Amino acid sequence: MLSTETVAEPPEASRIPLATLANILVIEDEDLIRETLVLALEEEGYHALVATDGYEALNLINNYLFTDSSAKDAEIHLIILDVILPGISGLDLCRFIRRQGCTVPILMISAKGSEIDRVVGLEIGADDYLAKPFGMREMLARCRALLRRAQTQQATVPLVLRFRDLCLYPQECRVTLRGEELNLSPKEYKLLELFMRHPRRVWPREQLLDQVWGPDFVGDSKTVDVHIRWLREKIETDPSRPHYILTVRGFGYRFG
Repeated sequence: MLSTETVAEPPEASRIPLATLANILVIEDEDLIRETLVLALEEEGYHALVATDGYEALNLINNYLFTDSSAKDAEIHLIILDVILPGISGLDLCRFIRRQGCTVPILMISAKGSEIDRVVGLEIGADDYLAKPFGMREMLARCRALLRRAQTQQATVPLVLRFRDLCLYPQECRVTLRGEELNLSPKEYKLLELFMRHPRRVWPREQLLDQVWGPDFVGDSKTVDVHIRWLREKIETDPSRPHYILTVRGFGYRFG
């Protein structure tokens, strides 16, 4: 049976820092708005990082969110993201962050304030949406709320996903089988994590490609079969008679 182990109160060092230590990335191309946001955030005690276009933002996101580092100044705890940016749009940046499995809170800001614009922003992964013009007090209140919510959610993140003798540690990106650590490729790890987070769910190949390789992947769905075979060779006692990753003929694969 799949189980998760959680800690109700994580150690103080693992929590999102207080406002005086929290890093907020401001992605905004309009100078006046960006400078006003940064000033308001720093007066509140936050540390603000800035990007003025989509490409600069993408570099910061990759460096701060997707580069291994234990240093506190190499973390981003909240992103304030403008929708319309030079180079890469805020919507595409939001999609990219969420496709990587990153859950950092995103406050989307935009001059587009219609209901459909807000719905689109929230549907692609933003946690909140604020239409321009807005007051700094409201913006700060939304930032505090998102940071509080993220801290509460962090306390319930599973430390271990366990099924029989197989253990996956999401915060450490490692897997053990009968106590021995496995050497998985990034795609193999992402497949296994997806399976273990959704036990007994049947995944068609197309959905696995979308979740693990991304919707822009160009290639054959047999790529999934190849990686499933490699993964079975590492976790199954007899890959030809699997107990972990099962084939559901005519549909796809399921775990457990």
